[in-house]
Amino acid sequence: MAEIKNIGVYTSGGDSPGMNSAIRAVVRTALYYNLEVTGIRRGYEGMITGDLFPMDRKSVANIVQRGGTILKTARSEEFRTPEGRQKAYKQLKRYGVDALVGIGGDGTFTGAKVFSNEFGIPIVGLPGTIDNDLQGTDFTIGYDTAINTVVEAVDKIRDTAESHDRLFIVEVMGRDSGLIALRTGIASGAEAILIPETKTNIEALYHRLEQGRRDKSSKILIVAEGDEAGGAFEIGRLVKEKYPNYDTRVSVLGHMQRGGHPTCMDRVLASRVGVAAVEALMHGHSHEMIGVINGQISYTPFESAIKHNVEVDANLLRIVDILSL
Repeated sequence: MAEIKNIGVYTSGGDSPGMNSAIRAVVRTALYYNLEVTGIRRGYEGMITGDLFPMDRKSVANIVQRGGTILKTARSEEFRTPEGRQKAYKQLKRYGVDALVGIGGDGTFTGAKVFSNEFGIPIVGLPGTIDNDLQGTDFTIGYDTAINTVVEAVDKIRDTAESHDRLFIVEVMGRDSGLIALRTGIASGAEAILIPETKTNIEALYHRLEQGRRDKSSKILIVAEGDEAGGAFEIGRLVKEKYPNYDTRVSVLGHMQRGGHPTCMDRVLASRVGVAAVEALMHGHSHEMIGVINGQISYTPFESAIKHNVEVDANLLRIVDILSL
């Protein structure tokens, strides 16, 4: 493998809090080892159009606490084509980039795997997604911030629900994964949690609402947007039909879950894997996602990281049933 001299760094797909911390770690680690760093704006789309620029230590000053990504992010349909990837490769050669660090989720790693196989450029990935749905790491960058954002919002919703004796159905992000809903539901004392990984039993939900009706002035249901029953509005419609006397409201938290200052946990995770990514490239790694498992840096092949078969902790589901009485 040729010696690496210039590492390109980019963010792709949905943004997540802590991406800037990861960018900072990649840039400063590369500089520490006397390597050049090239920033790529707007992910694969910017790679195709040549939106690349040299980065130095000042480029990442005062960003560790900022949400979003200073490199911007975008989805690229053109990169899905061989012609688009050929354009991207020519731009990388033009700027002297000979290795890449991609920060994102399954779409980012799928593209990286294909691109690296076609052109032989070493690429490693960092798990940047609020959904926590990647294999090969206990937590993804942004997950901790997102669940704290949700809990803070639901606590405030609980205040008004208590004041008006209302039932609130709160929808959180998670089209394919219910891990945001599961942990935030437990932390916020939700009466029920509906997630894509488990079949929604509407009759059991009604029974649980009946149990709480007698001695709880407020009730909170947490619904992942990808729940097979149809999300918060559909659940709200069913509940209103069953219990027309309930004062029921639906609240969709939406993209606020992606924003905000990253938590200490996300900043440290991003910093750890950012440093490890540069060192992994220097030691010949490629086609791998860098994560942390049981406190230790881990290396997972892209094809394993993106399988989307992260199992829901059965004990957490059991805890939901016990504590929702």
